[in-house]
Amino acid sequence: MTQPFIHKPHNLASLPHPIYFQARTMPSDTIYPAHKHQSGEFVYSFSGVLELQAEGALFRVPPNYGLWLPAGVEHKGLNRRASLHCSFYIETALAARKGLSSVTCALTINAMVRAMLNHLRIQPPQTPYNDADSRLLEVVIDQLAIAPCAGSYLPVSDDPLLARVLSYLEQCPGDNTSVKDLAQQAGSSERTLARKAQRDLGMPLSEWRQRLKVVRAMPMLEEGEKVETIALDLGYSTASAFIAMFRRLVAMTPDEYRKQAG
Repeated sequence: MTQPFIHKPHNLASLPHPIYFQARTMPSDTIYPAHKHQSGEFVYSFSGVLELQAEGALFRVPPNYGLWLPAGVEHKGLNRRASLHCSFYIETALAARKGLSSVTCALTINAMVRAMLNHLRIQPPQTPYNDADSRLLEVVIDQLAIAPCAGSYLPVSDDPLLARVLSYLEQCPGDNTSVKDLAQQAGSSERTLARKAQRDLGMPLSEWRQRLKVVRAMPMLEEGEKVETIALDLGYSTASAFIAMFRRLVAMTPDEYRKQAG
């Protein structure tokens, strides 16, 4: 069994710039012990799914989202597969002035921001930052400040009934049992299960199931699995149906995601 890699978080008592950018490649099974920063932090993964615990919630964030952590929020995390991700550390006063959220949340990342993040990944700014790099970093932060907040993307629930159903779906993401039958198997009614999903997840169970399929598909795409095989594994009768769902939720096709992740 492979031993996990423990990543020691950087101690950034003070930032060299009001907005400080870092990109790093981490091996699979990396653990990030509980820590916090005096500055705010925005984390974005270019491949794979971020898994972080903060403020009593589990955040699993795919690459069309990023995670915003206000200053002083303790968090810990892991990446199950090798990943390339970046962090923006932002001075507290600047984060407040820009209007960034005071709570941890996943932020929806549009195509323009993804392009800027990719540019920074390929050509990271060298310290001390020049005027052009500083302006680019500030534009990114301006866009993050107006990005829609998506909660935790794939939320969990403490409700015993709903948690049991979610656990089953996590174990069997390709299962196409109807919500009505899932409710009956759990000893409940479809209406009760739907109400609990909307209350705790903030979305219908059908939407949560599709998000789960996206989260499961991403590492399979990165590992070179055929789209047709992934579609069948996740319960789709045709590749086109899977591609349409993936494109709706990720704003790119599976092949486009595979190229970006590579």
